[in-house]
Amino acid sequence: MQLPRQLAALAVLIVSTQAHAQVAEKRALTLAGAEKVVVSALSEARRLKTTGAVAVVDDGGNLLALERIDGTFAAAGRISTGKARTAALFKKPTRAFEEIIGKGRTAMVALEDFTPLQGGIPLTVDGQIVGAVGVSGAASAQQDEELAVAAAAALAAPSSPGAEAPVTIVPHDKVAAAFQHGSPLLEVGDYKVHASHRTSPGQVEIHTRDTDIIHVLKGQATLVTGGTVISPQPIQPEEIRGASVQGGEVRRITEGDVIVVPNGVPHWFREVPGPLDYYVVKVRAQNGSTP
Repeated sequence: MQLPRQLAALAVLIVSTQAHAQVAEKRALTLAGAEKVVVSALSEARRLKTTGAVAVVDDGGNLLALERIDGTFAAAGRISTGKARTAALFKKPTRAFEEIIGKGRTAMVALEDFTPLQGGIPLTVDGQIVGAVGVSGAASAQQDEELAVAAAAALAAPSSPGAEAPVTIVPHDKVAAAFQHGSPLLEVGDYKVHASHRTSPGQVEIHTRDTDIIHVLKGQATLVTGGTVISPQPIQPEEIRGASVQGGEVRRITEGDVIVVPNGVPHWFREVPGPLDYYVVKVRAQNGSTP
């Protein structure tokens, strides 16, 4: 009876080995990874003071993330998605196809779901292509590609397990300059730090995934939170604006106050009698939940 048992064990081992040989392990791009790529591209675009739409797809060309800077032409979102999809499915930068067609191989434009325009870059992790990023609507086609390359590099950068995160210091002169008109100081995947400056009321804001932690440095304002937003309009993914609020809770905020507005809660600086300076730390919720 011992021999049949040994043969059975050997057969199981052979079948298991064959099954393993038929399945390949591969990396997969997550939503967090896609958002990291988008944030990197947008940060670089803002540094260059340009516009643009950024799309990220997985290795099958399926859209994971898409954002468009205010002022970018409307079609840029669709074009950036096409660039990303082309780079992912063909596993090459889209610049290569634009150059091939420019040299006379115009038959390539007949390919289905194909956007042969500069600005699409494959995303690679540990030598595997996990997706692609596409950028459209920057100052030039060359700048589209530069933003895409920078975004791809952010994902490919190696990270050592247990390594300490880098410390970021924003120089005081940059902080002072940011408060002149209000601008971002730091934007990364999970949080943002903005220097905000107001001299008048604004629109009602709803951030569907960002919780705002507000620290008032100078000035006073009337802040309305909650209630029903009048004429809500989406201005970009996960951002809604409105004309005013019906109901809600009215608060008088002043220098030194800290206010936490959870994601999804309408908030409105209804009255701003003078200059108002405040920091906003935006903490991003994962998968739409509260941080």
